[in-house]
Amino acid sequence: MAKNNENTGTVRVRLVKGLRGVQGRHRLSVKALGLNKLNDVRELKDSPQVRGLINKVYYLVRVEE
Repeated sequence: MAKNNENTGTVRVRLVKGLRGVQGRHRLSVKALGLNKLNDVRELKDSPQVRGLINKVYYLVRVEE
């Protein structure tokens, strides 16, 4: 029988690089993801909007399992 994972439909995002010298729009995208400080982790609902924000700032964040 398959286990019900409570994290189904969510994605964990960690800010791994600082925001100094980053474009203003990318800085706003990181803020929209709810990440403020280095190594902040947020668990967000997996949606096309969130995936788009992650793809825009792929070099600043890591998606964790």
